[in-house]
Amino acid sequence: MLSYLEIIVPLVMVGLIVLPLVKVFSGKADLKTAKKRLYTHISLFFALVLFVFIWQISGTSLFAAEEDATVSTEFAGSIAQGLGFLGAALTTGLGSIGAGIAVAAAAPAAIGAFSENEKNFGKSLIFVALGEGVAIYGLLISILIINKL
Repeated sequence: MLSYLEIIVPLVMVGLIVLPLVKVFSGKADLKTAKKRLYTHISLFFALVLFVFIWQISGTSLFAAEEDATVSTEFAGSIAQGLGFLGAALTTGLGSIGAGIAVAAAAPAAIGAFSENEKNFGKSLIFVALGEGVAIYGLLISILIINKL
């Protein structure tokens, strides 16, 4: 079971990373301050990634007093298993990004073709569905990878 500290610390870190971009997304920042906030956001993100990487390499725990030895060995896995999960995450994520790019290109063209001639609806819908199929294939491959682990 997670302690309150283990829940609050990651939420605070994510909040600190997202905080510089609040004014940018609300449209209240000009171009110069938006660039500064974006650079701050990127640097905080990579600083947090570096902190977590060093923390994991060192093997120390911030919550060592609350940690139970049986819980830590229960979830121990090999590097191959970790890389398998990483591969599954990458296939899902990159497949979804590819599907988003495909649909972003096909959907406006399909709407334009449909607005000119109603008979083009079926043909244009096929191209949009083919773009979304890439995400489904990525999800299917990630499920197959996880089943092998």
